[in-house]
Amino acid sequence: MPYVPHSPADIRAMLAEMGQSSIDELFDHLPDNVRLQRPLAMPDGLTEEEVRRYFGQVAARNHGQGELLSFMGGGVYDAIIPAACDAIVSRSEFLTAYTPYQPEVSQGTLQAIYEWQTFICRLTGLDVANASMYDGSTALTEALSVMLAAKRKKTIVLPETLNPRWRRVVGTAMRGEGMTILEAPVGPEGTTDLQALTKILTKDVAAFVIPNPNYLGLVEPVDELARIATEAGVAVVAAVNPVSLSVLKAPSEYGAALAVGEAQPFGINPGWGGPLLGFLSCADAHKRRIPGRIVGRTKDNRGNDGYVLTLQTREQHIRREKATSNICSNQGLNALRATVYLGMLGAGGLAELGEANLIRCAALRERVAKVPGVSLPFAGPVFNEFVIRLNKPAADFKAFARKRGVLAGLLLDGFAGCGTGDLLVSVTEKRTAAEIEKLGALLNEFLTGKVVD
Repeated sequence: MPYVPHSPADIRAMLAEMGQSSIDELFDHLPDNVRLQRPLAMPDGLTEEEVRRYFGQVAARNHGQGELLSFMGGGVYDAIIPAACDAIVSRSEFLTAYTPYQPEVSQGTLQAIYEWQTFICRLTGLDVANASMYDGSTALTEALSVMLAAKRKKTIVLPETLNPRWRRVVGTAMRGEGMTILEAPVGPEGTTDLQALTKILTKDVAAFVIPNPNYLGLVEPVDELARIATEAGVAVVAAVNPVSLSVLKAPSEYGAALAVGEAQPFGINPGWGGPLLGFLSCADAHKRRIPGRIVGRTKDNRGNDGYVLTLQTREQHIRREKATSNICSNQGLNALRATVYLGMLGAGGLAELGEANLIRCAALRERVAKVPGVSLPFAGPVFNEFVIRLNKPAADFKAFARKRGVLAGLLLDGFAGCGTGDLLVSVTEKRTAAEIEKLGALLNEFLTGKVVD
C-alpha cells in the first residue's frame, strides 16, 4: 500500500488511544528473533523512486516456488493445477455469499459445498462429509474429539509415523481438553509396530489413528492395524492422502469410523505451505457430532432441486453448550477449487492421476538407488514420497541443491528413528523424467564430486 506519513503528534495520539508509550512498546510482545535489531541497510536521503527501486532489487533476490524445482512433500505437494481451475473459480457466478445463512440467495455456494461433500464421501467410502476444515491437522483434531465424546474416554493413540506437524496440533488441542496421548512406535520396516500396538490399545483408549500413507511415504498394513484396534474395542480414524485413494483401499474398507486428510493437491497451489483445505467424513452414526456444516439436497414446492444447511453443529447456530466445535470457516473458496478440479478429472482421471504418481515415484526411487552413497532404508510400497539415506548430512545436500534451484526434500533427523543422513523426497505427476534425472545427478555430484553430463 502507499506510504502515508504520520506527524509526531499523530503518532502520540494513536499511541495514547492504545495505551502505549512508544512504538517499541507497541511491538515488544514479539520475540526478538523475528524483530530487526538494527536500522534498515539502505542509504539515507533517498527519493521515493529510489526507495521503490531499492526494495524492488532486494525483493528480486527472493524466489517464488514456481521458479524452483520442488521435491518437497510431507503433506503439501507441488502438483499440476489446470488453468481451468482459476478460470472457473473466478467466474462471477461463484461470487456468492461467504456464509450461506440464507439458502434462497446462496444456492450456488450450497450446491458447490454439496458436491464437495459428495466427492469426499465417494473417495473415503464413508456416509457423511462436512464442509469443511482449515487443514488436515485440524480435521484430525476434530475427528479425535468426536470419538472421545462418543466413547466417553480420555485417551487416544497416535502412531510415531504420523505427520509431526499434525501431531503438534493434536497435542495442543488435547492438552487443553485434559486428554492423554499415547504413542505407537514405529517398526523396522518404517510402519507401525504391530506387536507393540497390541499392548497399547486397551479398553481405556477411545481412538487410534492410521496414517496411510504415513509420513515416510510408506503404505501402512491397514487391515492388520484395523483388526487389532477393532478387537480392542478402539475406533479407527484414518488420516489419508486423498490422491492415494485412487489406488489404495478406502478407509471404509478397513473399518474406519472417520477419515480425514489434506486436499491441497486437488487444485490448490502449495504457496510455501498454505492455504490448505482439510476434509472430514464419518460413518452415519457420528454425523451429529462432527463440526462445521452439512449441506443436504431436497426439492422445493415446484419440484426443483434445492440445497439447504441440514445439520449445523457450530455454537453460532445452536446453543453453545450443545455445540461440537467453534470452528468458524468452511474454507469455501478452496473447497470450490477442489470440487472444480475433481469434477474435471472424473473417476477415470483420478485413477490416472494416482497411477502417474506411482510411476514417477518408482522412477525416482530407481534413479537415486543407483547413486553411490545413497541407500533406501525402507523397502515397502510407497506413494508420493519415500526416504533416502545419504552417507553425508542431508542438510548439507539440501543446501547444495537449493543453490542450484532445487528444493530437495524434508529433513528427518529425529523423526521415527531417522538420522542426519535421512531425507524425505516427494514426486508428483508434475515431475518430468528430466527433472527426476536432475535430482539424481545432483545427488551424484554432491556425494562423489563427479558431474554427470
